[in-house]
Amino acid sequence: MSSGKSSASSRAMQAVKAGLKPAMKTAIWLLKITIPLSLAVTLLGYIGVVGYIANVLNPVFGLMGLPGEGSLVFITSIFLNIYSVIAVMSQLPLTVREITILAVMCLIAHNLFVETAVQAKTGSKAWQIVLLRLSMAIFSAFMLNWVLPLEMKGIVPIVQAPASQNFTELMVGWVKSASLLTIKIAILVTLLMVLQELLKEFGVIKILSKIFSPLLKIFGLPQSTSFLWIVANILGLAYGSAVMVTEVSNGTVSKQDADLLNYHIAISHSNLEDLFLFVAIGAPAMWILFPRLIIAAFAVWGRRWALSRKRIAVN
Repeated sequence: MSSGKSSASSRAMQAVKAGLKPAMKTAIWLLKITIPLSLAVTLLGYIGVVGYIANVLNPVFGLMGLPGEGSLVFITSIFLNIYSVIAVMSQLPLTVREITILAVMCLIAHNLFVETAVQAKTGSKAWQIVLLRLSMAIFSAFMLNWVLPLEMKGIVPIVQAPASQNFTELMVGWVKSASLLTIKIAILVTLLMVLQELLKEFGVIKILSKIFSPLLKIFGLPQSTSFLWIVANILGLAYGSAVMVTEVSNGTVSKQDADLLNYHIAISHSNLEDLFLFVAIGAPAMWILFPRLIIAAFAVWGRRWALSRKRIAVN
């Protein structure tokens, strides 16, 4: 019995060590991304560029319940990752309701080109994935603006700089804000990476794939994709790309099944790390999770219908 406990604790320690090393690299990488980007947004705000963009786009984003400054967050998400999005959001005066809408938009459309490249390698056409993610991000914003309560209670733990600050005060405020945000994200990333290693070491991911198999039927996904669905939700598309490409390349999952999965995870993935990053800055978890799952289910069933119509037309 004692040897069994020793073995388990030893495996756990190895998993923790395996998670800490990449976590340190990610934290350093995070600093390289977050600090320059948040500084750039702060300076753009100081010289009036943010205000100009906000005025131009305010009518369009206003229809989605967002200020014009929200365009900076959304555009950032398309080209970069969620850490970069958080860095930009930390410099803007957003309410809980606005953060929630932007969070859903960015969770759908973030890191678009890198992640589309991964999905193109696993059976889907790149232009279809890009069109799907951009259109659903905008659609989700309109829908949430329609259904979300006008007054959403919550705390936005982001340090905002008063508009009347001089340049020196602005920079001091930015240093404090960026430092607190970076520390918070670095700690969260470390905890999540250690958790991922523990899940892999003790085979929990495989167990979870069996547990979630009935749910995948509701989503319209083949059972062969259950493991990759878990990987995409825990690791995300970028981190989970190696596993996904390997599973398709060795024939464990067919390209047809992978294509259906791609229509789901294009809209809803990385529901551990990225979701909790937004929760940490005030977004309600349920409001940024369930709308994407519902839209993803409709996307897959819509894809199934389109493919069936195509087969009928060919025959």
